[in-house]
Amino acid sequence: MATIARLRVRLGGRTLEFELLITAFLFIAICLAALIAGAGGRVRWVDLTIIGAFAGLFLTISLALALRDWGEDQMVLPIAALLAGVGMLMARRLEPDLVQRYGEVYSGIALKQVIWIFGGALLLALVSFVPWRLQWLKHYRYTWLLLGLVLVGATAVFGVERNGARLWLSLGFFQLQPVEMLKVLLVIYLATYLDDHRELIGRGVYWLGPLKLPPLPYLAPIVMMWGATIGLIIVQKDLGAALLFFVIFLAMLYVVSGRARYAAVGLFAFALGAAALYPLFGHVRVRLNAWLDPWSDPFGIGFQMVRALHALAAGGWVGTGIGAGDPTTVPESHTDFVFVAIGEELGLAGTLALTVCYALFALRGYLIAIHARDGFQQLLATGLTTAIAAQAFIIMAGTTHLIPLTGITLPFISYGGSSTLINFAMVGLLLRVSASRKPPQTL
Repeated sequence: MATIARLRVRLGGRTLEFELLITAFLFIAICLAALIAGAGGRVRWVDLTIIGAFAGLFLTISLALALRDWGEDQMVLPIAALLAGVGMLMARRLEPDLVQRYGEVYSGIALKQVIWIFGGALLLALVSFVPWRLQWLKHYRYTWLLLGLVLVGATAVFGVERNGARLWLSLGFFQLQPVEMLKVLLVIYLATYLDDHRELIGRGVYWLGPLKLPPLPYLAPIVMMWGATIGLIIVQKDLGAALLFFVIFLAMLYVVSGRARYAAVGLFAFALGAAALYPLFGHVRVRLNAWLDPWSDPFGIGFQMVRALHALAAGGWVGTGIGAGDPTTVPESHTDFVFVAIGEELGLAGTLALTVCYALFALRGYLIAIHARDGFQQLLATGLTTAIAAQAFIIMAGTTHLIPLTGITLPFISYGGSSTLINFAMVGLLLRVSASRKPPQTL
């Protein structure tokens, strides 16, 4: 009886997570029903099976977290599940139109996205439940740094180029985007380095105008990080990843130093570096010119943005209704411009709801960082949260013409295997950091 009572207490302690997951699944099921009704009302057993398996998988993870009773955050998992469900739904929605418009190369993307999401959920469970200590990551800092450099080098030399950017490594049946894995490796390395030198970086001993700078040996990594991001633009032609990495670094630097001026100067330096590359590299000019005036060449460099703005205007306040729009008139609507596809069919209300979800994820992630057990875990949670939240807001701002388009994916929603798997792995790490009870001392 005592065992049953303890079990009830543990399960009752995670009712918020359970209720939020059920709400997310109901929303996804209703949207799927609307999509099926708009397509003629034919219910496919495969759709019902996928929705059932999707709900069952995440509820099983939630149940396992409750039984373990480490006190992990109860909102991170439901938000990730909801966003992944929306991504699964959009892949199901866009596939027929993509096949009709561009050919059979797009057939099966819905099933592939389901596989990536299920694989990501299993990876999340692996990171969350395999007995190991987060401090183990700290012991191999230079291994993570070296692995990241090898990935970037291999991609620069052997990578596959698309749309002017060399970002993929072809593995035959699967194409890996190493920059996604590099996010995690970079966060882990920066968390270890900044935590070890927290006192010196925060104290500052040199003055540069109004800025109080750390000793030169510890200022060098800041300059190197700036150089690495600018180099990423040059070698891989990836403005989005370079901006994202630098934002992650500045967020973690702010946590260590407590000085917002460091972040402001860092962003200014990045802007200067990108501006210096404008006359030298065509891909930088194309992105900036398409942002400044897409209507000057609406059938050339401005085509994507012009079509995106038309699609958002067609969506209006409440959208055309899921399945009733024509989002595939925007190129890359299943990856870079999936936010626009959602805006056309769910309207401003849908895009605002999506933005709130990412904002809530950021809020919970930074709260996890505030309550982290030590400095390393605090920086780790800050970096992981910034990696997901900043990526979401950079691509949403890019596809709505607020900033130049960067070409990165919308976390959990855009079609893509590498991004989905790594995002769920980061959620698993956040859950580990958020545990209020100390995990067992293994590994």
